Amino acid sequence: MNRRSVILAAIILALIGAALPIAAALAVSWQRAVAAEQERLSEFADRAISRATLSFTEVGNALRSFDKLDVVPCSDTHIALMRKTTLDTRSVDEIGYYSDDGLLECTSWGMTHRDIHQALPDFVTEDGLEIVFNVYPMVSHGKLMTEVRYKNHNALIDPVRFADIMTDDDVSLAVGTSSGLLLGTLHAPDLDLVSKVLDDHSVPPSDDKLIAIRERAGLIAVAIEPRSRIMERVYGQLVMMIPLGILMAALIVAVVAWFLRRRLSPRGELASAVRRREFVVHYQPLIELKTGLCVGAEALVRWQRPGGVIVGPESFIPLAEESGLIVPITDQVVAAVVSDLGALLREAPGLHVAVNVSARDIKTGRILSVMRTALACTGIHAQQIWLEMTERGFMDITAARETLGLAREHGHVVSIDDFGTGYSSLSHLQDLPLDTLKIDKSFIDTICTDSATSSVTPHIIAMAKSLNLKIVAEGIETQLQADYLLEREVEYGQGWLFAKALPAAAFIAFYRGNVAQCINRGTEKT
Repeated sequence: MNRRSVILAAIILALIGAALPIAAALAVSWQRAVAAEQERLSEFADRAISRATLSFTEVGNALRSFDKLDVVPCSDTHIALMRKTTLDTRSVDEIGYYSDDGLLECTSWGMTHRDIHQALPDFVTEDGLEIVFNVYPMVSHGKLMTEVRYKNHNALIDPVRFADIMTDDDVSLAVGTSSGLLLGTLHAPDLDLVSKVLDDHSVPPSDDKLIAIRERAGLIAVAIEPRSRIMERVYGQLVMMIPLGILMAALIVAVVAWFLRRRLSPRGELASAVRRREFVVHYQPLIELKTGLCVGAEALVRWQRPGGVIVGPESFIPLAEESGLIVPITDQVVAAVVSDLGALLREAPGLHVAVNVSARDIKTGRILSVMRTALACTGIHAQQIWLEMTERGFMDITAARETLGLAREHGHVVSIDDFGTGYSSLSHLQDLPLDTLKIDKSFIDTICTDSATSSVTPHIIAMAKSLNLKIVAEGIETQLQADYLLEREVEYGQGWLFAKALPAAAFIAFYRGNVAQCINRGTEKT
């Protein structure tokens, strides 16, 4: 092989050696960019469907609020209430009243002077709201709206509300129903493409667009983005990598590895879950032992990981308390209680929900302002929200006494949770402004057994009664335990004997069934 051939072979090998890393970088960059954009689009779709669901929830709550009113239809008082509800409900532009024969008699603008008849619904939600699309508001003379009806009242919504979230300008959104009807759009999506997605409930192949869909509760959200944006990102990465060569590649690998380690650490995952609001609340029914009536529930937080896996609080609450992330998690729990059970709590003033409060919130008193803000203008009374804290919250006894005293002044019932497993003492209980004491499950488990701690439970009950505290027994699993507690005049109990912790909809159904059962039982006795 002559000199020229050697040089040529070396050049070819050098080009191949240079091309392979570049090709690999291009492939990896493309895959990563597509995956990241797809995940981002899925988040936008999730947020869009959540926004649409929230709009329906807000409107449904507004319309159902008129069921309880005892006013003359279309009187000045009725019209004023419709106008106030319209102003107070972000998603609603106008509220009206139909007579029983289907004529629109009045709206939040006043009396109607034309014959406007109800249209047949295009879609009915799972909770009974009737939806009519492309309604022209004959009274207010606005643009085409979406009508939501419940019984005799209706609300008009601007379709933009159903997809009204913050996105990049080149990301378009559409929200529709599982039956193929379009609710609203953002940034002018390709309607033919959206129509295919709504009809097939699947992502059609596309060479020039990335598409993500989410489906929940009869609604479908579609997020669309041009693939050209991904190419811009890929080329941007390669321009930086080529001049720097292997050194830059190594640096990028190191930075990515560091970032992933940080992102995927337990604390990083928990922080990400807080930002994404991945926490849901289940509700453990609280039963009055004497009557069997459900009088409340304990709000128990769960971490719903992407993919639907549910993580129990024992796996993340200690880390959340240590890192301070318990504060935003508590805020999300409070918001979920108001959103999930607000209508039920307004309907049943005697019902309450117990919210667990961290030691950090007890020390600072921050939870009181959070509660005041969350309950403002909701119709939920402060006494319907019980504040529960474990004995760890009493480490700073002076701060605890001040916070609990203020909580009771605001109207909240204050309870000590898991009594007997922490640091409290009888002197603390005597000094603190408490209403309720919860006996930990570990003591309930020893009832009617030969355990060395079986004698502790009656002493706890006697101590609580001497301090005039109501008693809640946790973890009741057998009728024998329930009978033992009832004989000793323990007021309340919760546990698998009655029900496990339930999602909001299941708890509402459980509560209504329990109340009906108790009423029937009372009728039979009479």
